[in-house]
Amino acid sequence: MKRLFLSSIVIVIFFCCLFFSFTNEKVSTPDTLLNSGNSTLETRIEVPEGYTRLHVPENSFAHFVRTYPLKEKNHKVHLYNGKLKSKQNIHVAVFDLPLEAYDLQQCADSVMRFYAEYFFQTKQDEKIAFHFTNGFLADWETWKHGKKISVVQNTVTWVSSVPDDSYTSFVQYLKCVFMYAGTLSMAYYETQPTTIQQAKIGDVFLQGGSPGHVVMIVDVAEKNNKKAFLLAQGFMPSQEFHILKNPAHSDDPWYYEDEITYPLKTPEWTFNKDCLYTLTY
Repeated sequence: MKRLFLSSIVIVIFFCCLFFSFTNEKVSTPDTLLNSGNSTLETRIEVPEGYTRLHVPENSFAHFVRTYPLKEKNHKVHLYNGKLKSKQNIHVAVFDLPLEAYDLQQCADSVMRFYAEYFFQTKQDEKIAFHFTNGFLADWETWKHGKKISVVQNTVTWVSSVPDDSYTSFVQYLKCVFMYAGTLSMAYYETQPTTIQQAKIGDVFLQGGSPGHVVMIVDVAEKNNKKAFLLAQGFMPSQEFHILKNPAHSDDPWYYEDEITYPLKTPEWTFNKDCLYTLTY
């Protein structure tokens, strides 16, 4: 009986150790803040302990981003041609943002695409307008009413065409924008500096150049007046828009206000000081 009693104690201790080992391991995994089977950013990615998501109006761009569909959990980032991105260890989720089979929708284009889709779906057509690198303003209103864009060397003009306000025409318009707009035009014509304390969903860390890069803030949470952010990017070659990990702590994708120093390291780009902007779309 005594041996049986001792054996029972050993078994209990073993399973207790196994349970606590499993619990501790779960806490330290990269998926701690990720929920499986949830299809939007706000349901897939939990906020850090003690933080709450900032309230956003239901019809706002911020709400549009938070509730935009994601690909299934563990989805790999694909390129425009269907091939896999070479780095698959830098993202936690992938937006189901449209991506056509041509190498044009890169970093700045992905941000423009998100804004354009929001304005198109909410019938704010007058706000869909983007500058080319040479300063030409390409707006959807002019395009859909029967004009197309002609580019000869560095001269850009509107030419007569057939009115078409369909989504297919909208995609053709965006293709033209993506050919001639980028981080340079975004930096020069479509942004204003902002601060980390004022940063909101839709703002960007941006370095205009050739090459340059941009990542967009896709969520904001707050604790004791300190913010935390989620960042997302497209990249070269054209690829799916994905939510980034934080290289400072790969088990937690949030970028914390108190941790943000410059140069700011993201998985595939390092941003210098004074690179945070709000877009004027």
